[in-house]
Amino acid sequence: MIQEDYYMKNYEFGLDTFGDVAFDDQTNERYSYAQSLRTIIEEGVLADQLGIDVLALGEHHREEFSISSPEVVLGALATKTKRIKLGTGVTVLSSDDPVRVYERFATLDALSNGRAQVMLGRGSFTESFPLFGYDLRDYDELFEEKIAMYSEIIKGDPVTWEGKFTQSLKGTTIYPKMENNRKLDTYVGVGGSPESILRAVRYGFPVMLAIIGGEAVRFAPYVNLYQRAAKQMNRPVLPVGMHSHGVIAETNEKAYQIAWDYLKTYMDRLGMDRGWARMTKERFEFEIAEGSYYVGDPETVAQKIARTMPKLGVERFDLVYGAGGQRQADRLKTIELYGGAVIPRVKELLAEGE
Repeated sequence: MIQEDYYMKNYEFGLDTFGDVAFDDQTNERYSYAQSLRTIIEEGVLADQLGIDVLALGEHHREEFSISSPEVVLGALATKTKRIKLGTGVTVLSSDDPVRVYERFATLDALSNGRAQVMLGRGSFTESFPLFGYDLRDYDELFEEKIAMYSEIIKGDPVTWEGKFTQSLKGTTIYPKMENNRKLDTYVGVGGSPESILRAVRYGFPVMLAIIGGEAVRFAPYVNLYQRAAKQMNRPVLPVGMHSHGVIAETNEKAYQIAWDYLKTYMDRLGMDRGWARMTKERFEFEIAEGSYYVGDPETVAQKIARTMPKLGVERFDLVYGAGGQRQADRLKTIELYGGAVIPRVKELLAEGE
């Protein structure tokens, strides 16, 4: 059930990328990691110029992705952009230190004049656990303890803490302090677990749903659970957002071909890790028509976003762009059309109540 005041909400529209290493427009050769990181700055500047609300960079430690330290890239973007929020999607808190996460993003917040946003996650990929010396058998316990510690740190008061996996603190003040006694803007990324929803409510964090396959409407119960749980726990009912993959081009046909060449390849590679079957043409076409892929010309993509957001009751939509690498020109075109045509059209459609 969508709340009656849904169409009066303040919507946000963002872009997410894992820093998939792009391909050169002329030679079609894969960029170096250094080139890929520099192009992300170019993409972020374009997104800022177009008025897109948020840019979220994912943390990964894998061959196909260039971003292993999102906050460093975001720090560079802080000096090149003016208004766009600079966040992550996600920071793998389980294999990180909550003190260091706070310190890095409080620093980013200062450099960007209050535009930092961290999204905490357990990690859909798990390569960071052995890389940083953590045991995957502690997967759930690590996140539970570290998000509890993080929630204490961001209050800005001296921290006294004793944990199983984390360091002990005795009335320790963590620096730098946030300006104007603000709390660090924090989301929790959720892949589809009721326990994750309830945890986010307990600590008072808004949620981003990662919807990467199937019909988005199946996530509506999670939005309802968040709202019900917040009221029952006497916590604020904060906005829920979603992110999904997409490709936007001048025509549906061109967008379809780019998505088939790159997004399908990416999903097949992901499926090898997770035991999924390879993507069939039928499944791919279902994902575009009814599922979680936002592929097409600006009107096609805008119509689908405007149908999906009210069905779920979400107030933020992030488009995951560049999956599988893609040619740099096609990545920039997706950003250009998303910010210049899709977002304004979605706002029109939502205002009309369609």
